[in-house]
Amino acid sequence: MAAYSDPFSALLALQRALESRIASGWLARSPSGMGGYPPINIFQQGDNFVAIIELPGMERNNLHIEAKENTIRIHGNKSQNYPKEVSVHRRERGFGAFDRTITLPIPVDANAIRAEYNDGILALFLPPAESAKPRSIEIS
Repeated sequence: MAAYSDPFSALLALQRALESRIASGWLARSPSGMGGYPPINIFQQGDNFVAIIELPGMERNNLHIEAKENTIRIHGNKSQNYPKEVSVHRRERGFGAFDRTITLPIPVDANAIRAEYNDGILALFLPPAESAKPRSIEIS
């Protein structure tokens, strides 16, 4: 039996990739996105923001985080770990390069960001920059 490439499968994969890119917030200037990879939850805890990012199966050394002003960029490459001699029957977990940007409503202190990675969950603790903290003004 000859193997063939399913053109509808390729088109469906392209459509999903385009929808994911548009919905991820990468092309838009908004504080959140829907449907991007990796999935991210952000909440505020006291003065700090906390971002929880799901990266199952991701190697720590293939993960990169950058911060500038009010933007956090998470990018990396998740490798496919199948032996060459296997026949894959179902593949729902994604692999390959990803690039995700988070825009926060205030600038963060890039030097004070703390990152913890455990069991495929990345937690970023994002303190506000000094310029974003409220100042008490004395009235004369």
